[in-house]
Amino acid sequence: MSKVALVTGAGQGIGSAIAKRLAHDGFAVALVDLTEENTKNTAAAIKAAGGTSISLAADVSDRQAVFAAVDQTVSQLGDLNVVVNNAGVAPTTPIDEVTPEQLEKVTMINTGGVVWGIQAAHAAMKQLGHGGKIINAASQAGEVGNPNLTVYGSTKFAIRGITQTTARELAVDDITVNAYAPGIVRTPMMMDIAHEVGKNAGKDDEWGMQTFAKDITLGRLSEPEDVANAVGFLASPDSDYITGQTITVDGGMVFH
Repeated sequence: MSKVALVTGAGQGIGSAIAKRLAHDGFAVALVDLTEENTKNTAAAIKAAGGTSISLAADVSDRQAVFAAVDQTVSQLGDLNVVVNNAGVAPTTPIDEVTPEQLEKVTMINTGGVVWGIQAAHAAMKQLGHGGKIINAASQAGEVGNPNLTVYGSTKFAIRGITQTTARELAVDDITVNAYAPGIVRTPMMMDIAHEVGKNAGKDDEWGMQTFAKDITLGRLSEPEDVANAVGFLASPDSDYITGQTITVDGGMVFH
C-alpha cells in the first residue's frame, strides 16, 4: 500500500506543486482546498502522471472541517503518513490600515489552520498506531520583517514557534514537525502582493515585485517547484533525524 499525504491549499501555486511532487514520490495525495473544484487542475496533472489523489473541501480556519478532511483521507486512502499545512492568505496592508476583522481572519486561516492541522494529524496518526511527518508553511516574512506585511508576517513568525513547540510535544509519538519558509515565489498570491505594494507606492506590478526580488542572492524568483523540492525532502525518510526546524527556501535572502 502506498504512503498517504494530505496537502492543504493544494489548488494552486506552492500547494499544487507540493501535491504533484509528493504524488511523483509515490504518495497517494489528499488535495484539500476551499472547494473541490479548486483542485481539479492539480488532480488532473497527478492522474496524467499516473498518480493517485482525492479532492476534499475544507476551510482550514474551521477546526471541524480540518478534522473531517483528515478523517475522510484515512477512510478513503487507508492511512496517513504526511500532513502539509500549506494553506494561507497574504494581505498587503500598511500598519495603520490593519482592521480587527482582517487580523482575526488572517490569523485564523494561517495560524489556526496549522494548529488544527497538527491536532488532526496527531489524532489520526495515534489512532493508526504509527508516527509520521507534519510540515508547515512559514515564510521568509516569518524570519525577517517586511513592510506592509505586519498581519501576514505575524502569522508566519508564529508558525515557526508552533513548529518548534509541537516538535517537542509530538516526538514521543514518533512524529516530526518541520516547516519550510519560501521567499519570493512566482505564484498568483505573490503577484497579488506585488500589485498591492506597487499600488500603495504609486508604481507598477514589476516595481512591486522588484522591491522583494532585489535581495535574492541567486538572482531569480523562485518557482513553486523549488519549494516543493524542499518539502519532498522533509516528507522523505532522508529527513527522519530533523525536527523543529524551518528550512528557508528563498534563493539567499535571509541568512542565519
